Amino acid sequence: MAKWGEGDPRWIVEERPDATNVNNWHWTEKNATPWSKDKLRALLGGFEINDDGSGIRVSVTEIEKLEGESSANNRKGKLIFFYEWNIVAKWKGQLPGQETPSTGTITIPNLSEENDLDDIDVSVTVEENDAQAEQLKQFMYSVGREKIRELLGVYIRELREEFSKGMILPKKDSDAKEDVASKNIKSGFNRKITIDPVVNCQTSGRDVSAGHKVDVVTITSSENFQCEAHALYEALTRVEMVTAFTRAYVKIQPEKGGDFAFFGGNVSGKFQELVPNKRIKQTWRLKQWPEGHFSVVVMEIEEKEDHTVLTLTQTGVPAAEEEATRNNWKRYYWDSIKQTFGFGSFLG
Repeated sequence: MAKWGEGDPRWIVEERPDATNVNNWHWTEKNATPWSKDKLRALLGGFEINDDGSGIRVSVTEIEKLEGESSANNRKGKLIFFYEWNIVAKWKGQLPGQETPSTGTITIPNLSEENDLDDIDVSVTVEENDAQAEQLKQFMYSVGREKIRELLGVYIRELREEFSKGMILPKKDSDAKEDVASKNIKSGFNRKITIDPVVNCQTSGRDVSAGHKVDVVTITSSENFQCEAHALYEALTRVEMVTAFTRAYVKIQPEKGGDFAFFGGNVSGKFQELVPNKRIKQTWRLKQWPEGHFSVVVMEIEEKEDHTVLTLTQTGVPAAEEEATRNNWKRYYWDSIKQTFGFGSFLG
């Protein structure tokens, strides 16, 4: 195998006499600015808090300024999103019994991919100078700013979902196979799902969750990827990369307690633990499994000198689904990741 930095002819972009950008491998870009303006106006323009406990009512009345740009880029199979926005909005608020609402301004000067969501600055000012206005300002600082950051998080997530579509295309020699594979994913996952590298399966008794007695097995497998650990971790947790290798709608919240749903909802669960570039633990189920029954999946990621090893352990798999589950891990996860991102193992 080639070591990092040494290169390999299989990484070289395929020459085409018609100069076609094979698999969108060269730099491609989509302008996401118009879509972003509409999305941000819709999200922030609809901002409203009706706090039943305190009786406070707050809402955005106008998007006064929305300046910036956004784009989605693909460079050598890696999706990169750029966005930078300076936003100013007008708001009004009212306390119980307050006759005239107080008004103010919300300023978001640094909505950018360079900042984590928690680091995005949301400043609040109020025009009036009285006790009621000050109380509303404090409410906006303690409650309103976090609600606004949640809306900005929706924008970022939906930007990635919307503009990851079609950014990574099938390779020339697999166009026909990918069309078939895309159909098979839907039909295959509607029936059963699977996993299949070097596998040890052993019956581990019965699970009686949700009132069902289910004979279950444990599956373990190991797979090699020609990439660094962080690239494999991102392929499994970043919405645009998961969308690319599953070739279907994806819902994913890569945080503890966050939900995920792949392959049109046929695979779903929750993240229980995320250790960047090292470990992913999640509950995981297929739609056709007994209602309420979840397995537990643990993916251990270990970077070696010239490749990365992923070790999977899945407990609580219904025994009747053992073979299907083994095969589909191999086919729809590992093989698809390798083909989509070029992470396939090289010959020694």
